[in-house]
Amino acid sequence: MRIISGKYKGKRLTAPKKLPVRPTTDMAKEALFNIINNSYNFSNITVLDLFTGTGNISYEFISRGTENITAVDSHYGCLGYIKSVAKELDFSIEIVKSDVYSYLEKVKHKADIIFADPPYDFTDDQFLKIPSLVFENDLLNKDGILIIEHSKHTSLEKSPYFSNARKYGGSTFSFFEK
Repeated sequence: MRIISGKYKGKRLTAPKKLPVRPTTDMAKEALFNIINNSYNFSNITVLDLFTGTGNISYEFISRGTENITAVDSHYGCLGYIKSVAKELDFSIEIVKSDVYSYLEKVKHKADIIFADPPYDFTDDQFLKIPSLVFENDLLNKDGILIIEHSKHTSLEKSPYFSNARKYGGSTFSFFEK
């Protein structure tokens, strides 16, 4: 994987092969950040990266100037990898080992952007539980957005908070807002 823009543009990172991850492709990531860039000043936002995996999305935000990032995952290996990258590149990132659903039920601080990249084999109910918890617990700042990455074969339009979806190859980004 590589960082596609910002201070660390072009930096290649190689995650251990044994991690249970499917990093967002460069093409999809670039398209996503082009969308986000039109609405947010990266240096002034708070980001919550759920099911962070290798930290791919968090690194992209950091490279673009975001300083307040929390990365949540339940896998020790993934979090260990993120810690090693953060130390090597002097990234400031809060790393939380937790089940994402449990975290969303207890967290008290809000974010401007919440990005979630759960396993593609989740059921629709597992996917839809994410926006339910985010909005029921009021976890987004005013004008904040929830973005969920999922397979093009999954539809999350049933959520009352669904705004729109963008497809890139086999991936889809669904956007949710109040």
